[in-house]
Amino acid sequence: MTTNTIDGHDMAQTMSFEDQHSTEIQPYGHLVPLPIALSEAVCREGVEQLNQLLADTVTLRDLYKKHHWQVLGPTFYQLHLLFDKHSGEQSGLVDVIAERIQTLGGVSLAMGGDIAETTLIPRPPRGREAVRAQIARLLHAHEIVLKEARAMARLAAERGDDGPTI
Repeated sequence: MTTNTIDGHDMAQTMSFEDQHSTEIQPYGHLVPLPIALSEAVCREGVEQLNQLLADTVTLRDLYKKHHWQVLGPTFYQLHLLFDKHSGEQSGLVDVIAERIQTLGGVSLAMGGDIAETTLIPRPPRGREAVRAQIARLLHAHEIVLKEARAMARLAAERGDDGPTI
């Protein structure tokens, strides 16, 4: 069992933030209007939906990393590399989604606890699962992300939000 100590000192006493006076410059859930030719309602709905997609994409990325660290068996090497590759690809998507939230004037989810509270993807056990269960869990998570991304893309297009152009 771990304790919250550093060299026997309580971390809460060691790390005092009383001297740091900082205020939020934009609370979560509030928009900053930006000149992007979209109404506030369209931006707000987009930010809400994208934060859901962000939470699920972060969770999918973390599932890949968890399985990368915990895979065992005769296919270890191949799956270890594959899971790591897909984790990296999901990291790129996480960044794109979070930046789009910013472009719409919103604040993205950013901390693990917030992600865990928001995701639609079922939480895996802490321990190691068999390879078949790992792959089934990843496929289910992908299905959740794909369904919501398609629905969100349709709604965004209907609202006139075609997203960024590259």
